[in-house]
Amino acid sequence: MQIPDHNLRITIVGASSPRGKELRDVLEEHGFSSAKFRLFDEDIAVGTLTRSGDEPAIIEAVDEESFAGAGLVFFAGRAEMASRHAGQALEAGARVIDLSEDPGLEDAVPWIPALDGLVGRPEGIDHRVLRSPSAAAIVATSVAAAFERFRPTRLVMVFLRPVSERGQEGIDELEQQTVKLLSFQPVSEGVFGAQVAFNLLDAYGPEGEPSLDAVRRTLARDVGRVLGGKIAQPAMQVLQAPIFFSYAFSVYADLDPAVEPEEIDAALASAGLGAGTTGEPRPTSMSVTGRPQALLGRAERAAGQAGGVLLLGAAGNVGFVGGNAGGMAESLGWAG
Repeated sequence: MQIPDHNLRITIVGASSPRGKELRDVLEEHGFSSAKFRLFDEDIAVGTLTRSGDEPAIIEAVDEESFAGAGLVFFAGRAEMASRHAGQALEAGARVIDLSEDPGLEDAVPWIPALDGLVGRPEGIDHRVLRSPSAAAIVATSVAAAFERFRPTRLVMVFLRPVSERGQEGIDELEQQTVKLLSFQPVSEGVFGAQVAFNLLDAYGPEGEPSLDAVRRTLARDVGRVLGGKIAQPAMQVLQAPIFFSYAFSVYADLDPAVEPEEIDAALASAGLGAGTTGEPRPTSMSVTGRPQALLGRAERAAGQAGGVLLLGAAGNVGFVGGNAGGMAESLGWAG
């Protein structure tokens, strides 16, 4: 049932995070411009003056009354916020859409509406807790769906994770580490538990929670649930990179040697990926910032592998996920 936009109350928890800020703009673009917004975040951001549409707004602290009357609640900040408060939102009668990759919300149903035509809607869309998967999950699912027609014997993806996936504190820590290392000073490691600057990590230190293993498990779980057993799940690795925004990633596939790279480019484009298009910028973490889709370079033959194909790509991690969340709400009929 469609709920008139002017009666809808939307709550965003994590409103000061990069993803929370982008989400407000995305929701306006998806038909929620006249909805009533309330913005919440952790104590450090409480009292911050921001905007909701064209109106000024104040970020509030979360308490037991925060979700009263809310129709939609988006968790866009740290995973810990979703873990602590999702139950309260559900008790208040709201529908929850999680953007935080909270590994604790195991029953959250991941959904990518743009892929419904290729993989079908996942079971459980009527569930009250949905997840807008990470940019890595959206890319991995899209690539797997695109390659399915070629029946790959192997599909492997490696993602370089940006620090902004840990919110503003992740951005601040990389900046501070970079400055201090260039000044030959000791660095703080409170967010990642390790040196991220000028480095690649396959694991965080003890203080880095959720761990990269938890991130990988959540990624695999979300991709598997969206694909629903209809399409083989790719093998995936996630590494922490010294990148502020946007994922970079590589794709390797073993295909029939008769498959031409041009066919692959066309299949990827059909899955909503900007693949090897003439005139498009080359895929880098800078060129995709603010873009609503991932970009991939042209498919190339892998040296020494008869049917091996390599691709490099990049995808924004902020607007990409927010855009998917807005598409979820719109597809559910909440927009006016």
